[in-house]
Amino acid sequence: MTQQHPQQPNQPHPPQQPGYGAPAPQPPKKRSVGKIAGLGCAGVIALFVIAGVATSGGSADSDDASSKDKAVTADSKPKKAEPADDKPQAEQFRACVAKNGTDTEKAAVEHVTKVTGADKRNDILDSAEVFTDFTGGLMGPHQGEGKLIASAFTSCYESRNGLVTVYDKDGELLANANY
Repeated sequence: MTQQHPQQPNQPHPPQQPGYGAPAPQPPKKRSVGKIAGLGCAGVIALFVIAGVATSGGSADSDDASSKDKAVTADSKPKKAEPADDKPQAEQFRACVAKNGTDTEKAAVEHVTKVTGADKRNDILDSAEVFTDFTGGLMGPHQGEGKLIASAFTSCYESRNGLVTVYDKDGELLANANY
């Protein structure tokens, strides 16, 4: 026989043990904070994407029209040779070093053949290239002269966020520096 417990007048019924009678009630499931935050972030990102597409769509038409006009005017003008455009930058660089540079910088800058990007500055990511008649690349015998040229460039040109890269005549990296 099973043992029966006498019931006291002010006590509730004893809890039923699992396996006897009805199953124990389960607590209600709550949404996790991570799931709620993830869905909220996805909604915010979707709004930004929609806003970005909407704002860029209007300016594309005006850019297309202006680029067509530029293409028509560009075809009517004779094109200049590219080295002639780069020569003044190299001459300006040499003149600056001749005025303000050290003797070793002046000697190294005599080997500069071309400078590009020195006149284009937006202070976001300025990038200038200096080409030389040296050979050997980064591990070659003219690495020191490449560093001198990069240093001289940083003295002549100022930027908040620029990178000058010095190349040898084969297009291999000699040196680079922030300017």
